[in-house]
Amino acid sequence: MKALVLQEPHRLTIEDRPIPEPGPGEVRVRIHRGGICGSDMHYFHHGGFGVVRMKAPMVLGHELAGVVDATGAGVTAVTEGDRVAVNPSLACGACAYCRAGMPRQCSDMRFMGSAMRDPHVDGGFREYVVVTEQQAVPVGDGIGLDEAAVCEPLAVCLHAVSQGPDLSGKRVLVTGFGPIGALTLLAARHAGAASVSATDVAAGPLALAGQLGAAASYDVSVPGALAEEEKDRGRFDVVFECSGHPSAVQSALAVTRPGGSIVQVGILPDQMTLPFNPLVTKEITYRGTFRFDREFNQAAALISSRAIDVRPIISGTFPFTEADAAFAFAQDRQRAIKVMLEFA
Repeated sequence: MKALVLQEPHRLTIEDRPIPEPGPGEVRVRIHRGGICGSDMHYFHHGGFGVVRMKAPMVLGHELAGVVDATGAGVTAVTEGDRVAVNPSLACGACAYCRAGMPRQCSDMRFMGSAMRDPHVDGGFREYVVVTEQQAVPVGDGIGLDEAAVCEPLAVCLHAVSQGPDLSGKRVLVTGFGPIGALTLLAARHAGAASVSATDVAAGPLALAGQLGAAASYDVSVPGALAEEEKDRGRFDVVFECSGHPSAVQSALAVTRPGGSIVQVGILPDQMTLPFNPLVTKEITYRGTFRFDREFNQAAALISSRAIDVRPIISGTFPFTEADAAFAFAQDRQRAIKVMLEFA
């Protein structure tokens, strides 16, 4: 099979590798589509993110969909020919967090396309992957496999929404309108928010926000763009901060009403300075969110039924042999939200 391997920052190569065989309880998936994630971009441009750095070449990719190609002994959940989204998380099932029902916090997590372990865990930007049968989640025949590949980021956003209060009738703001911001808007609307607005610094994402039903869009590169929403000590019930930028957190504190909530979705710098008095005096609930658990299967069901329609966020599809062009396009925030690689 062919595998797309990141040798070092900005150097992708295509390698021949043996086609893997599924063992007991495992399935082999012929990958059709793989979405380029923000973490893939960090690996491609910088060799890692935060304190995580590649120590060896690695296959990227964890937003995946394809068709079951072979099954190992004892597999009953799927059969050959099933169209599936691939859950990239493989928790150990034995650590204290797994036993407590929090596998996303697993102490021995194997997450596809990650350099957090040494040796690294290869991702799914290759023609075939072998996963457990639980990781191969069936999707409907009426959707494209590009849509199915959006299950992973949508699961992240569904979990983020679950970390906030009941959104029924609430006025919601999403700060930062990349792929996660866009999917958080869709997840919040599905959860019953009365209105969802969005912020960004680029015209392209803000235009998409309008297409997806945003009640209002704010260009925060313009000073005072949120001034009206800061009145009355803040007018939003819930803010999902998806940009990971300290200035956006500062704005979120200003526009969240007393008794409201902020869910931190984007990863922030370890060291930063913020005015925390509003958090205290307005009694704001500030909560983090990380990855997902059961939400992956929920995402597959919502996408399969198009209860959440992810097609508008898919900006382009490139053959994996043109991966350099795909990564370059994915960096263009005016035109690209979610970019797909095609493997079959």
